[in-house]
Amino acid sequence: MEKILRLLCLIIVITSTILLFYSNSINVEGRHHISKKKKSKNVSHYAPSPIEGSDNESSSSPSPPPVSPVSSPTNNIVPSDPSYGGGSTLNPDEECIFDVMEYGAVGDGSTDDTEAFVAAWKAACQVESAVLLAPADRTFMITSTIFSGPCEPGLEFQVNGVLMPPEGPDCWPKEDSKRQWIVFYKLNNMTFTGTGTIEGNGEEWWELPCKPHKGPNGSTLPGPCDSPSLIRFFMSSNLTVRGLRIQNSPMFHMKFDGCEGVLIDQLSISSPKLSPNTDGIHIEDTKCVGIYNSVISNGDDCISIGPGSSNVEIEAVTCGPSHGISIGSLGVHHSQACVSNITVRNTIIRDSDNGVRIKTWQGGSGSVTGLSFDTIQMENVRNCIIIDQYYCLSKGCRNETSAVSVRDISYRNIKGTYDVRSAPIHFACSDTIACTNITMSEVELLPHEGELVDDPFCWNAYGIQQTLTIPPIDCLQDGMPQTIGEAVEYSCST
Repeated sequence: MEKILRLLCLIIVITSTILLFYSNSINVEGRHHISKKKKSKNVSHYAPSPIEGSDNESSSSPSPPPVSPVSSPTNNIVPSDPSYGGGSTLNPDEECIFDVMEYGAVGDGSTDDTEAFVAAWKAACQVESAVLLAPADRTFMITSTIFSGPCEPGLEFQVNGVLMPPEGPDCWPKEDSKRQWIVFYKLNNMTFTGTGTIEGNGEEWWELPCKPHKGPNGSTLPGPCDSPSLIRFFMSSNLTVRGLRIQNSPMFHMKFDGCEGVLIDQLSISSPKLSPNTDGIHIEDTKCVGIYNSVISNGDDCISIGPGSSNVEIEAVTCGPSHGISIGSLGVHHSQACVSNITVRNTIIRDSDNGVRIKTWQGGSGSVTGLSFDTIQMENVRNCIIIDQYYCLSKGCRNETSAVSVRDISYRNIKGTYDVRSAPIHFACSDTIACTNITMSEVELLPHEGELVDDPFCWNAYGIQQTLTIPPIDCLQDGMPQTIGEAVEYSCST
């Protein structure tokens, strides 16, 4: 598998490079009890570690180990049935299966089955190509747990039933972290899969008064507001996540940080449209990622890509309702953010607040470069194409001179309809560091209902239109700005 993963990462890099080269070289018009026991090695690798998460706006994760990356999609079909599952069929004559029921799990939805899962994990971790099984027709409740490696290669965590945390903040054990639920830590060549459901029981978390607009009279109250991300992969490599239904997370549904070589395929992720901070898939400090053939609907970003991410390919994904596919936010608290080589293609975004978005804070540094958005269908989307270098969660953000540089961005074959409450194209670039080398080709966006109120908006944005854009984006400036910020301050090492 590792050879395949390495190969696809290379493919992603090459493909991204070719796409960007192509977009800038065309002649222009104006730019995832042992049933059969194998002999195991007499080594115990289980070593839990009290890891805490990082938030959406900044990262303190250590650098990931050098490893090998990601596999290609098995097909290009987006599952329309949300019950779709992709776990392999277990054969007791061929597999080493560690069924959590044989380790004391009850699976009645109310008994704490954490100890059974930990015991099954310790055993499976020592056997090559083992399968930890949470069987179908059972509902397992476990508390916040770290499944730690290193383990023997080929480990598979298969959920065919329902796996869920305690219901709400009042039932959460006081000694447990409220920032994370299941963490997979320091693993290599592991698969998380199954035909079952990861149920987040997020409703009571969403109603905390500290959540956006949940206080009295629609206010947001101050104070601690920790809510757990559902699934976290940390400092791991050569990962596959496939076939599961993941829903109703208290916060992020799935996040990857400090990882390298990730294949995500055939997932169904869902939470209500108004559930706060429920990003579908969040990536940061992670390299060589493929996200394919999945359906995501939630109350925040469908997919969010944070600092330190590179070589990410997103294809055949349906988003919505959501806040769209976002690069960022980046550069918070004057931090450096580096994001490069991101490709989004053959996707559908519907009934969403944003389509494809780049968002950065003022005062940051670093760069966003080498992004390709290709063949995207917009359906009733507000802010279809947006670069916002003035991102702020309050009205008190002041204007600053430094910024995360945004350059080499291609928008090609983006068509559909937009919500007329906002202009479909919005490029708000830093006063000091202009957005440069933006390419527009075959962008055709029409009102979903009503008539366009505002024309496309540009501020300090430079690029080319290879074909006529609908609506016309006459505000995009040709060529390059006369002055550009110092390269040593705004560039990122490769």
